[in-house]
Amino acid sequence: MISEDKILLSHGSGGKLSHELISNIFVKYFSNETLEAQTDSAVLSLSGHQISFTTDSYVVDPIFFQGGNIGKLAVCGTVNDLAVSGAKPLYLSCGFIIEEGFELAHLETIVKTMAEEAKKAGVKIVTGDTKIVNKGKCDKVFINTAGIGVLEPERKNISFGTHIGPGDKIIVSGSIGDHGIAILAARESLSFQADIQSDCAPLNYLIETCLKVSPNIKFMRDATRGGIATVLCELAENKNLGININETEIPLKNIVKGTCEVFGFDPLYLANEGKFILVAAKDDADNILNTMKRHPLGQEARIIGEVVEDHPTKVLMQTEVGGRRIVDMLAGEMLPRIC
Repeated sequence: MISEDKILLSHGSGGKLSHELISNIFVKYFSNETLEAQTDSAVLSLSGHQISFTTDSYVVDPIFFQGGNIGKLAVCGTVNDLAVSGAKPLYLSCGFIIEEGFELAHLETIVKTMAEEAKKAGVKIVTGDTKIVNKGKCDKVFINTAGIGVLEPERKNISFGTHIGPGDKIIVSGSIGDHGIAILAARESLSFQADIQSDCAPLNYLIETCLKVSPNIKFMRDATRGGIATVLCELAENKNLGININETEIPLKNIVKGTCEVFGFDPLYLANEGKFILVAAKDDADNILNTMKRHPLGQEARIIGEVVEDHPTKVLMQTEVGGRRIVDMLAGEMLPRIC
């Protein structure tokens, strides 16, 4: 047995243990007003200007997979954290920890991919750092990226969901679980791995088109570790409101659904790297949805539920068979090192 006073893989799942670790250790000692908001990007005011600032580290295994590699993840993940705060991403930093013996050709491929993705997203990688460690002291390569974006004053509350209320609609930008299953397929060399690709992509241009058509987008969050279930559970708990979702409305590829059935995974908790949850006023939801569907990265977008006054702090799902079940935050670790 592993002692309860040790770090577990589950602490990195984005679920309950992750939240306990953040609250009981990091927030406890780093506590300040900005950090305690626990948004994906910190919203800061500098000389009267609003900016978003974020950082993330990437330890995905394997480092190459269908639809991308660790470098693509590092750029897209940080760009997306900025974009869902309502900000326009501008600049990134990157830090590499590289294991002795790692192939230079692989490193060049990763760095080239990062440059390509940064160009696609319209951001610049402007600073960085490199450390080399002894063989066996790191698993090939780990990457940290930080990002800065500018935030229009009218969008500063999106990260916090300040204006969310009953009747607001919940939209997911596309099919869920693609990234998690792509990583599983690559890791286990499954025969269907060519049929499923990671959804890893920069979402800032899709998000910007949505923001331009509606001033009533109240909240956005990219559904990475812990999947859409964790995003919705956090939202319900933080706003002291209920959320209803409909299983039949959640977009899910057949290959993802079938793999989940074989391995016993729940797709609601699988990681995504190119999908986000959006909450908007009821009257604007259809317009936003139609805008998403016209964008290549939003063609599978769906309205999956709504915010309600009933059952505050709880997420309930209407199932395919007609029942209802509580959707709770991920308690363990379904698939470690997916980003």
